[in-house]
Amino acid sequence: MQFSELGLSEKVLRAVEASGYTTPTPIQAQAIPFALTGRDVLGIAQTGTGKTAAFVLPMLSRLEQGRARARVPRTLILEPTRELAAQVEEAFNKYGLQHKLNVALLIGGVSFGDQETKIMRGADVLIATPGRLLDFFERGKLLLTGIEILVIDEADRMLDMGFIPDIEKICKLVPFTRQTLFFSATMPPEITRLTEQFLHNPVRVEVARAATTATTIVQGLVASHGGGDKRETLRRLLREAEDLKNAIVFCNRKRDVAIVHKSLVKHGFPAGCLHGDMDQPARMASLDAFKNGDIDILVCSDVAARGLDIPDVSHVFNFDAPSHPEDYVHRIGRTGRAGRSGVSITLITTDDLKHLHQIQDLIKKEIDWLGPKLDDLPPPEHTERDRARATRTRDRRGGRVERSERPERSRRERVVSDEPPRPERAPRERVAAEEARPPREKPAREAREPRPPREQRAPRRREREDDGPAVVGFGDHLPGFLMRPVRAKAKRAE
Repeated sequence: MQFSELGLSEKVLRAVEASGYTTPTPIQAQAIPFALTGRDVLGIAQTGTGKTAAFVLPMLSRLEQGRARARVPRTLILEPTRELAAQVEEAFNKYGLQHKLNVALLIGGVSFGDQETKIMRGADVLIATPGRLLDFFERGKLLLTGIEILVIDEADRMLDMGFIPDIEKICKLVPFTRQTLFFSATMPPEITRLTEQFLHNPVRVEVARAATTATTIVQGLVASHGGGDKRETLRRLLREAEDLKNAIVFCNRKRDVAIVHKSLVKHGFPAGCLHGDMDQPARMASLDAFKNGDIDILVCSDVAARGLDIPDVSHVFNFDAPSHPEDYVHRIGRTGRAGRSGVSITLITTDDLKHLHQIQDLIKKEIDWLGPKLDDLPPPEHTERDRARATRTRDRRGGRVERSERPERSRRERVVSDEPPRPERAPRERVAAEEARPPREKPAREAREPRPPREQRAPRRREREDDGPAVVGFGDHLPGFLMRPVRAKAKRAE
């Protein structure tokens, strides 16, 4: 099947042909015809199958007629992360070269005034994250009464990030007669309930079983100890990897992202980092550097695990096994995209065995071990950091002489005595000697004369002879207003 058979407009077909695509992916071939007719679509497909183009292309065809008004966008696309929203904006700019459409991007970490200017000018396509969208709406800067098409992308990621209440609120704000395109890689019970509530007689498009991994990805497990030994294992895998063009290293925590990134840079690897605590310009700079080839390794958290289309990623390393098994599907989906081959390696420690069993139960597949298993793993050796620390300790102690070997004796040793040393007493003898020792008598205090009564005591502060008599009242410094005569008020005659 070709794109020309899907019913797209001529302008869209020319843009697709200019991009170098001729054959649609399965999710595109099944979803685009229904989306062009205005039906609600529920699309389920594994990551990397072209879900973005499955809703961008029919939206461009339908938006060729009509024009947006100020503060009233015509279409709305909800994305869970800023990077995904920026990626969808790039897709509209790529396929909408021949369309004069206004595309507005509402994400956090960017100037509020610049985004407001785009909304006031009129937006045909509004791409937003739920938090910033509701912020605009509550300030009265945005109206959702003109929404014709609503797209909810990466719905399972919305669930993980806690955006489902926001999604429910937004769905109640848009018109009831809208068209809804709903895409997700997995279908947890909460997502199923959401589709039943807000989709009207949807067409279910499922090109692969939910939570399955691509067959073009070679998956493997590597046993390792924790701490510094785990970082050494990662560096060894990066050095020994075959056909390594670029790689993404996933960590569960933001703190571990910073530690692993610092370790790789210290050992000469061209690496960058990406996590949620970074500001938006820094996040986009790291992502652009990885896409452009300025850095070969990107250490990131799960913020980059969903939907990011980074072309031709050869390897994915899971430094930590994900605590949610669905995240494993999205992580390794960053490689092996669009039919290419890829390699995914997960480092496993004894703490990760529980997560490994959950992952294998989800994908219905046993992942092969590369090298010895955890039970056959030799005991941990000193890591490079431990060896360096031990070397520094030896260097500090190398110039010292032990106390017993010092030529200068202590103060106690300098006391010369001809008496033989006293023999050590047993504990019981020591206790008996202490009990037999007479108690110390406190020295008796000298007898003091009794103090006189209080009335007969002399004052502590005595008047000096040159001070004169005690001052009474104001003394000679009487204020003038007190010297004025007082006039009594005359009584009224009765």
